[in-house]
Amino acid sequence: MASPTPAHPGGHPHHTPGDAKNATLRLVAWETTRNCNLNCAHCRASATMGPYSGELDTQASLRLLDQIAEVGQPIVILTGGEPLLRPDIFELARYGTDKGLRMVMAPNGTLITDNNAKQMADSGIQRISISLDGTTKERHDSFRGVDGAYEGAMRGIAAAKKAGIEFQVNTTISKLNYDQIPDILKLAENLGAVALHIFLLVPTGRGKYIIDQEISADEYESTLNWFYDQKDKTSLQLKATCAPHYYRILRQRAKADGKSVTFDTHGLDAVTRGCLGGTGFCFISHTGIVQPCGFLDLNCGDVTKQSFADIWKSSEIFTNLRNYKNLKGKCGDCGYKAVCGGCRARAYEATGDYLAEEPLCSYQPIQSQQIQPKA
Repeated sequence: MASPTPAHPGGHPHHTPGDAKNATLRLVAWETTRNCNLNCAHCRASATMGPYSGELDTQASLRLLDQIAEVGQPIVILTGGEPLLRPDIFELARYGTDKGLRMVMAPNGTLITDNNAKQMADSGIQRISISLDGTTKERHDSFRGVDGAYEGAMRGIAAAKKAGIEFQVNTTISKLNYDQIPDILKLAENLGAVALHIFLLVPTGRGKYIIDQEISADEYESTLNWFYDQKDKTSLQLKATCAPHYYRILRQRAKADGKSVTFDTHGLDAVTRGCLGGTGFCFISHTGIVQPCGFLDLNCGDVTKQSFADIWKSSEIFTNLRNYKNLKGKCGDCGYKAVCGGCRARAYEATGDYLAEEPLCSYQPIQSQQIQPKA
């Protein structure tokens, strides 16, 4: 399930080489359960209704929230699977809120009712994401693998709005819906969303089996340039996820338009760098395994055996990711590597090396130009 990704309330998301142990934790996506009532074509986790063994119980989950709070006050995304299938989800949300963490949730929408929407609000959930992968039930339901998923998402959105919870629309772009992206933006506007986040397909989990539906590097570039063009045409907050190239395009286009690139680091959607995996963001699986992101299946530590703080500060993989000089191929040569970084998960799936060049990038780097992210 794609997740809402609001930004840390202040601070710089980027880290210079050698700053590995002091990397600011901005975002944590926590797979609270792998159980899910849908069967999405692109699912990272290949989630089903389970059951799944080894899921962190309530007490282990509360300890995890304690440990996250010891590292900082990041956004904690309660994701899955379907987080509403976890019976203690609102207890966990309330506990995190009381610890000073900013709690958000990534349900698929179909299980949201007036009653649990009120529980979300009462537990301190600040935003939810609802994925819409088409503007019709035929398109969305086909992608989600269950008839009625579109209508269920619409009911869920209505319940969230009634409870006063802001929501964003997430869309995973593939050849299945490439032609509908402008219409999805209009739909998000009409529904009253605060943001539209587009996700470029990462071929992991079930996504490996629809890799033929992945758009090309040129289509990727075209889509991200179109996305930039919408910035001044919509009231929605726009963010590209699993599309780090956007942060290169953002700077290229702003320079060409004679504009400065500014970021409100106090906003809900401000992210000043492309790939945050292991640098400002991490993923925690339902069994407590910490990864750079949900799509990059590399074990960086186990919270049931060591502290989250130790993993975040000392993981060799995280340390490697925080030094952009480690990037290889044209990513290593690229002047935008500090603001883009390439998708490490796509690189890993394509080559077996998480530091290899991004396979879906058509940009040819200018080595003499080094662009640094700015808050």
